[in-house]
Amino acid sequence: MALYELFAHPVERGYRAGLCSKAALFLLLATALTYIPPLLVAFRSHGFWLKRSSYEEQPTVRFQHQVLLVALLGSEPGGFLAWSTFPAFNRLQEGHLRVPLVSAREEDRNQDGKMDMLHFKLELPLQSTEQVLGVQLILTFSYQLHRMSTFVMQSMAFLQSSFALPGSQLYVNGDLRLQQKQPLGYGGLDVRYNVSVINGTSPFASDYDLTRIVAAYQERNGPTVAGFQKRKEGFLRCLKREQMWEASDWKLLQW
Repeated sequence: MALYELFAHPVERGYRAGLCSKAALFLLLATALTYIPPLLVAFRSHGFWLKRSSYEEQPTVRFQHQVLLVALLGSEPGGFLAWSTFPAFNRLQEGHLRVPLVSAREEDRNQDGKMDMLHFKLELPLQSTEQVLGVQLILTFSYQLHRMSTFVMQSMAFLQSSFALPGSQLYVNGDLRLQQKQPLGYGGLDVRYNVSVINGTSPFASDYDLTRIVAAYQERNGPTVAGFQKRKEGFLRCLKREQMWEASDWKLLQW
C-alpha cells in the first residue's frame, strides 16, 4: 500500500554565543576573508575594472606632397639655401631660394589598400663654391586610425642631419610612429589635430621657424615620430603600431 506525506514541519535550531566567544571570532574571520583578500588582489593587479586597453592597427598614411627644406652651407657663416612647396615661404627667401628636383612615390607592398612605404628623393643643385654641412627637412602626411576610434590628423616627419665634412649625398630610411601621450577616446571622431602642421599662407618668417614648428607639434597628444637611420636607400615606412584607448562600458563588461 502506497504511503503519502500528509504533513511536514522543518526543525530549526538556533545557537547563541557572546561577542567574545570562539564562534563569534570565527564568523568575523570568515567574513573578513570573504571581502578583504579580493580587494587586495584587485589593488595589486591594478583593479578588476578595466580603464585602458591597447590594440594593434596599421594607420592610413598618405604623403601630402608638402616639403620644407633648409640646407646649411659651410662656405660662409650663416649661409643657407631654402625651398618649400609653400609660395609664401619661398618669397621670403629672396637670394637664398634654390629650387630642387623632387620625386616621391608611395608603395603598398602587401596590397591591402594602405600605403606601407614612401620613396622620396630630392636633388639640390649647388654652385661650385657651395658646400652643404647640414640638412633640415619636413615632410607632411595625413594620418588616420579607424578601428576603435576615428582619429584624423595632419602629421609630419622631421629630418635633421649635420656633417663635419661636406658631402654630395645623404641617404636615410626610417619608420613613422605614433607617439601617444594620452589614450584615444572610444568611438566618435577626433579631428583636433586635423590642421596643417605648417601655416603655408602666412607672410611672416616666424611662422616658418623650424624650432617653433617642431615645438608646437610636440604639444600634440599624438605626434608622429620618424626614426631615421643612414642606409643606402632613402625611404620612410608606415608600420602597424600598438595604440592605447579608453575602454567603453561594453568592453568593461566583456572583460
